[in-house]
Amino acid sequence: MAYRPARPNLASEEPQHLSRGKVGISCLIITESFFFVCFIVAYLYYVVILQVEDGGPDPVELFRGDIMVYIASVTLLSSSVTVVLASRALARGAHDKFRSWLAITLLLGGFFLFATILEWMHLIGDLGMWLDTSTLGTCFFSLVGFHALHVVIGLTALSLCLLISFMGRLPEQQAERFEVLSWYWHFVDVVWLFVFTTVYILRVYT
Repeated sequence: MAYRPARPNLASEEPQHLSRGKVGISCLIITESFFFVCFIVAYLYYVVILQVEDGGPDPVELFRGDIMVYIASVTLLSSSVTVVLASRALARGAHDKFRSWLAITLLLGGFFLFATILEWMHLIGDLGMWLDTSTLGTCFFSLVGFHALHVVIGLTALSLCLLISFMGRLPEQQAERFEVLSWYWHFVDVVWLFVFTTVYILRVYT
């Protein structure tokens, strides 16, 4: 009997394509990145480069020595670690650990949002700073406010996932969808690095 070489398994050699969810969230992240770039460039141009002084407070006086923003930043960045642990736990079917890590993620993100609210209350209530009071106010509240909005959206989506999990309707088969959502949360955290550097580092310590 003549020897016939085995045919290669073409199915196993097919390239793995990204799911529609991952493609969609990637497109969303790219689009949102352009919006943040516009706000950051405006802040850099008017506040850091031109250093426009139109009667508003000096950013050096406002943001230097504010330890709370540093603590809040570390807290938000730490939530990227906990959301990864939650995603991995869901993929393994460890629902209790998934809920625990997700709850910690929500607490970390919630603390960051709470710190942002406290800072705004001080700037608006004590210093009278708002969008229309100065160039700094316009640039600051537009940039930081736009990021805070994304934090609220992310926390809302993650809270819904936690609620659905408690209802028993988030099996491990949905781990990829949760991973897609975690990409958005990572995006929010990475963007804050640029916002933090722009607002609290460049103008204050240069």
